[in-house]
Amino acid sequence: MLYRLKRLIRFPVSVLQAKLSPVKFAAKIGVIMKGKVTIYGSSYEMFSSEPFLVTLHDNIFISVGAKFICHDGGVLPFRKENPSLDLAAPIVVKNNCFIGAGAVILKGVTIGENCIIAANAVVTKDVPDGTIVGGNPAQFIKNTADYIEKARKDSLEIGHILGDAKIREYKRIFGIGTNSK
Repeated sequence: MLYRLKRLIRFPVSVLQAKLSPVKFAAKIGVIMKGKVTIYGSSYEMFSSEPFLVTLHDNIFISVGAKFICHDGGVLPFRKENPSLDLAAPIVVKNNCFIGAGAVILKGVTIGENCIIAANAVVTKDVPDGTIVGGNPAQFIKNTADYIEKARKDSLEIGHILGDAKIREYKRIFGIGTNSK
């Protein structure tokens, strides 16, 4: 009873901490971080019940709603006959990676260096260095080098600007808030 009461009291504090300081919350629950990590949105439901099996290296960007699932709950209905049945494995994200909004990274996956995981991708297999994957299940889309080459050609050249100044630049570039139609 006392355990449940403590959990009930801690719940709103944890949710708030995960929203206000998602990287600190992830470290608090056991995610291993080996460099600078940026998490957009809350990290409260981002990591499964084994956050200590997730390793994030340097220069990692994780978008809103991404999930890291280190176990396979599909075995649960079969524990009646096989009580010790369990499937789990670590997830590793190496240097210089972006994980898109809503992407799901499943147990045992290693994402190589310089990779992009598209929004809502379901990653079931390792992702080689320098690749972009997307879809369900995630499949190769293109090399990161090709993507960067095209991005340089198409760039709005405002990546270095932050906050309100960036919003003003977007509005100026796209003619938003002007009297012209």
